[in-house]
Amino acid sequence: MEKVVLCECFARDGLQHEPGFMSTNSKLALIERFAAIGFERIEATSYSNPKVVPQFTDASELLARLPRRDGVWYKATCANPLAVERALADRNARFGVNEISLLVSASESHTNRNLKRTRNEQWTNIAEMTRAADRAFRLVGTVSVAFGCPIEGAVDPAAVVADVAHFARLGVDRVALGDTTGMATPATIAALVGRLRHELPEITLIAHFHDTRGTGLLNCIAAFDAGIDHFDCAMGGVGGHPAKVAYGGGHTGNVCTEDLVDLFESLGVDTGIDLAQLIPAALACEEALGRTLQGRVTRSGLNPLKPARTAADRRGSGIETTPAE
Repeated sequence: MEKVVLCECFARDGLQHEPGFMSTNSKLALIERFAAIGFERIEATSYSNPKVVPQFTDASELLARLPRRDGVWYKATCANPLAVERALADRNARFGVNEISLLVSASESHTNRNLKRTRNEQWTNIAEMTRAADRAFRLVGTVSVAFGCPIEGAVDPAAVVADVAHFARLGVDRVALGDTTGMATPATIAALVGRLRHELPEITLIAHFHDTRGTGLLNCIAAFDAGIDHFDCAMGGVGGHPAKVAYGGGHTGNVCTEDLVDLFESLGVDTGIDLAQLIPAALACEEALGRTLQGRVTRSGLNPLKPARTAADRRGSGIETTPAE
């Protein structure tokens, strides 16, 4: 089977959208559950300024209490050198993450609004951050608004290619393409990914799409067809922007994990996820937030016609595994 690597982003990109603070205990339980059902990459927290994003005031406490699983990459977002210093301090205390993401926006306006600095200033920050990290973490670059900016509109694909190349020169060989407000289309994805794979074949590209306009799953398949095998997603399709910054009229949720897993598995693409535990995990996220989320297969069940890997997977899909009378 072909295989994809999924990063579960509920605990960071998902929760940054939430105005209310989720308890550290609840976050820990969910992150442990994500690791247990097979996610190779998990966005665990952010070293954001607590005054700006209070949801992550517990970053160090959470990481100190979080059990680790071999083979799982736990990621934290770092927006500036101070954040990397915090990540290093936690790692030196033997409880930090093993992967950090470094952010830049493809447009000047979004950089100013999201990071409160210019693009040049942010690239100076990123250079300092990569030096400070000094191979202590696996580094992931993120290019936000790679397919269109909610402030400026069109983004030149050449500028995105230049940003990915800039990350490569700094030694960052994994880069996420962020469709921050769901402007990407299969055609623009195919064109940009094709160009990047031709010009920078050494880079592992990660698709980070939002379902703002209902095209998230379609765009993931377009990215997969173009050669991407790493994807970000969030249980229930939550998140997408900080609670105080309502891009896209406030509806910019991430691609829904349970729907994406079901789609890939239905196409015969292995996600590595325990399908019998997928929907229970999604329901646990709903319980933690106290509301019904956007997952479709959470309500309908997994596709009963998908290729089943095990009897347990068949049970997880809702298929009856014993003969009918």
